[in-house]
Amino acid sequence: MKKVGFDSQKYIRLQSERIRERIAQFGGKLYLEFGGKLFDDYHASRVLPGFAPDNKIKMLLELRDQAEIVIAINAGDIEKNKRRGDLGITYDNDVVRLIDIFRGFGLYVGSIALTQYADQPSAAIFESRMKKLGLRVYRLYRIPNYPSDLGLVVSDEGYGRSDYIETSRSLIVVTAPGPGSGKMATCMSQLYHEHKRGIKAGYAKFETFPIWNLPLKHPVNLAYEAATADLNDVNMIDPFHLEAYGETTVNYNRDIEVFPVLRTIFERIYGECVYKSPTDMGVNMAGMSIIDDEVCREASKQEVIRRYFKTACLMRQGLASESELQKIELLMRTLDIEPERRAVVPAAMEVAERTGKPAAAIELPDGTIVTGRTTDLFGASSAAMLNALKVLAGIPDEINLISPTVIGTIQTLKTDYMKSQNPRLHTDEMLVALAISAATDENAMRAMQQLSALSGCDVHSTVILSTVDDSVFKRLDMQLTSEPAYEKNTLYHK
Repeated sequence: MKKVGFDSQKYIRLQSERIRERIAQFGGKLYLEFGGKLFDDYHASRVLPGFAPDNKIKMLLELRDQAEIVIAINAGDIEKNKRRGDLGITYDNDVVRLIDIFRGFGLYVGSIALTQYADQPSAAIFESRMKKLGLRVYRLYRIPNYPSDLGLVVSDEGYGRSDYIETSRSLIVVTAPGPGSGKMATCMSQLYHEHKRGIKAGYAKFETFPIWNLPLKHPVNLAYEAATADLNDVNMIDPFHLEAYGETTVNYNRDIEVFPVLRTIFERIYGECVYKSPTDMGVNMAGMSIIDDEVCREASKQEVIRRYFKTACLMRQGLASESELQKIELLMRTLDIEPERRAVVPAAMEVAERTGKPAAAIELPDGTIVTGRTTDLFGASSAAMLNALKVLAGIPDEINLISPTVIGTIQTLKTDYMKSQNPRLHTDEMLVALAISAATDENAMRAMQQLSALSGCDVHSTVILSTVDDSVFKRLDMQLTSEPAYEKNTLYHK
């Protein structure tokens, strides 16, 4: 049983209370820039054991009657066909997906903010498509020399030129498919318009990481640096907060760098800035909800190792730079950890060295490690998963859960009819075969019923897996890492 280090219920209560306080502070209307993932924050759930991936949504549901969601998307990202790295879908399609999910939770999606608009053809097509779906779309035009030319930015030719987004509730949550979508610009533009209309409104920022009241080099905060190695984010002591209050807090470089500009924008709009530091702008209560610091420290160290393997594989595939990997290696040295600290790594490598073929290892919830080797029937991942299900169901290793006849028939289909050169069953094929066997075999049924117990389990493969196997592990919510090597020395890999 994995240890818990974070109190989700306390977090939801404290976070919703803090946001209500901030709404009241600004006279009843707040634009909340919402960073990170709203309903599937698996990074937070890994580094803060006990944090549920949908905690932020649950928190917003506490404010459901007050909350209205605005989704910002950069028109340039639509034109470039930018994709989410985790889902593989374009940002414009993700906007539609997000709207469906928010509505499914019972949250009100008010509109879409089309930022950096400059008559991009693809953005215009997207705008038309959204309006046909009954959605309100507002254009926020590109401002030359943004944000350095503050005289232009805070004027009728800057923020004032953009559309005013009609809102009807006291909490306006501004979110987006990914970074660089213009969430902050959307909030600032709205503050300008609201002030021109005599409406009191304020701004706050909600980012879970880095956690402002944890030490700079705390593993939770360093895990955030590892997760954003591609963005080159760096955690820093907030110098503005230290000067104003004599208190040491942590923020990240981009917010610290942009704060003087934001402060000036507030002063030009309102005549003063209520915030003395980037930390002041935040409403993050995650640090207050940690109940076991050691558990969160160890979980974060494990996350840094996971990020190391992920980045090493991406670099092997030509999808990440050497500097990204070097940054994570530096973080590992700072934390004094090695890849072998992840228990499944040495277990999988030992089997691979002994057999001379790819291998995999899975750590079960009770700490038991199960391995799988490559055979004529199964790939290593399939074998490891099948062995894990046997252990979880209490089924002896010598019992066959899948009939050899069923396996042979699938292999014939693959090689003779589907022209595959690999007769071994992938994880998806193995699970289908297990489901077929479960119709007539009690042991197979017992094994299949243990699939949910694999959620959260660590897995390590000694080779980069196929997209099929990778997808199955993700769908089962298993934490996969792989050595940055391919099974075959070829140029093309599926």
